[in-house]
Amino acid sequence: MEEKEILERAAKYIAEEKDDSFRKEVEDLVAKKDMAELEDRFYQSLEFGTGGLRGVMGGGTNRMNTLNISKATQGLANYLIKAFPEEAKNGTLSACVAYDSRHNHDKFSDITARVFAANGIKAYLFTSLRPTPELSYAIRILGCKTGVVVTASHNPPQYNGYKAYWDDGAQVVEPHDKGIIDEVNAVKEVKLIEKDEAVKAGKIVLIDKEIDEKFQAMIKSNLYRPELIKEKASSVKVVYTPLHGTGAMHVEKVLGDLGLNVITVPEQREGNGDFPTVEKPNPEEAPALKMAVELAEKEKADVVMATDPDADRFGTAFPDKNGKYVLVSGNQMGALLADYVLLSKKEFNKMPEKPVLIRSIVTSPFVDSIAKKYNVAVKECLTGFKWIAYDEGQMEKDGSGNYVFGLEESYGYLVETEVRDKDGISAAAMCAEMTLYWASKGKSLLEHLNDMYKEYGLFEDRAISKYFPGVQGPKIMGGIMTKLRTEGLTSLGGKKVIKIRDIQQQVAFVPANPSSKENLPWPKSNVLQFILEGGTIVSARPSGTEPKIKFYINSTVPVSAKTDEALEEAKKAADKLCSDISEEINAVLNAAG
Repeated sequence: MEEKEILERAAKYIAEEKDDSFRKEVEDLVAKKDMAELEDRFYQSLEFGTGGLRGVMGGGTNRMNTLNISKATQGLANYLIKAFPEEAKNGTLSACVAYDSRHNHDKFSDITARVFAANGIKAYLFTSLRPTPELSYAIRILGCKTGVVVTASHNPPQYNGYKAYWDDGAQVVEPHDKGIIDEVNAVKEVKLIEKDEAVKAGKIVLIDKEIDEKFQAMIKSNLYRPELIKEKASSVKVVYTPLHGTGAMHVEKVLGDLGLNVITVPEQREGNGDFPTVEKPNPEEAPALKMAVELAEKEKADVVMATDPDADRFGTAFPDKNGKYVLVSGNQMGALLADYVLLSKKEFNKMPEKPVLIRSIVTSPFVDSIAKKYNVAVKECLTGFKWIAYDEGQMEKDGSGNYVFGLEESYGYLVETEVRDKDGISAAAMCAEMTLYWASKGKSLLEHLNDMYKEYGLFEDRAISKYFPGVQGPKIMGGIMTKLRTEGLTSLGGKKVIKIRDIQQQVAFVPANPSSKENLPWPKSNVLQFILEGGTIVSARPSGTEPKIKFYINSTVPVSAKTDEALEEAKKAADKLCSDISEEINAVLNAAG
């Protein structure tokens, strides 16, 4: 990009940005003529994508700041007024706004509420940090037409984000996503009202415990065995970490009300956007749980639980027979929860007609075998929990099925229907009950997981990712995907590729006969899946929220007999298969740069 164009964009931003700190960042860069940094901040505009905004905070069009958020909210408001003309005319439109512990959460949530209020849309604004699933719940019980949560989930500290929701409590999907994007891109002027004035006029309504109490009661109402919990809860010790995020208030309260002994990692209990004790506040990664595991070892806890900063993801670790804590993967916990929810629904005659479990296409098919046992249909959807919520809503509208459980491999689970996004709080409560249930049967969760492997076969998973930051990042990742599409893969880990699913082209085909194509039912998404002989699936996709490309290995290996020896042999075979495939994938990534 030419220097003149960069400086013109910077000058325009300086003129429009109302926040002093963000504006001064750019003024200082211009004064120093730091063209490399200015180019990174202005070579593109941070796009309002299908889920909203996410990026590094700072001044500039390619950063998260109050100007970009005010424009995004104005576009969302404009679309909302067009989508609900009667409510707009009557002045009954409303929105809900929440935020987690990220830096600038107060600035970003306040300006979001102020733009809504200035456009005649009543804004319900939480008074302090709240989890994403509570925002989804609040939209539904308050009757809002939209909602926004200011969060960057488990990204590093320099990030923040803006997730937009629709009136069903789910993140926006088509056709609304495209309509909102068009409105955001067309914004020329932002309407704004002072917060104090808006609160005084009832245009911004501050909310807190009246939603909290209902949310907590809802979670407890979805449990299956309150008597068992009451009887056995005192015998279970839980070590929990909210990873400096929003989860503590609800996890401590809900599990405490159930009688469970919850010990929260003190250094990680309070919200802190620096996330000072972890490199990344991501419960999917072992280093994030290090302090919790160390405390669990000291306390001899029965389970370690963790939620990410906005408490929609849920991670766990359990002690094995030797007292060593084993981290449970997202696919493993998803299978355990699916098994427990389905067996409980069956036992208590709560299984609906036409029951359906929904999982993302990159989630292990382990749960498919479990669902089959309970005569539950499985529906696959695109990556991103919004698609699970979308399919749930569609089934509710057309009567084609009844939702019983939803999961994605990235530690996302939804055990209730009152929320339309992944919910780490309810997952924690259900996991606690499940732990007690299997303990009452003389089993730990790890032992039950091994029993499931003996019944269904061994499912082993690996995830590989590589970051490609900066201006060239998208181009490099695009090149990797293009190469995989054009040159293909004939085998991985010594296993032949027997089928390819290209979600971008919306087709599946057999490499030996590529002209024989099967149409796929999902919207276009840049994902490739290679199905190997024996059932292992390898998926590739660029991340929608970070500058990285991801590969998922979902391997399956049969277990020859229901014995510990046979299971160990299967584990060795799966480990070798995943390692061989990982080596080949890393070679592809390293060759790309």
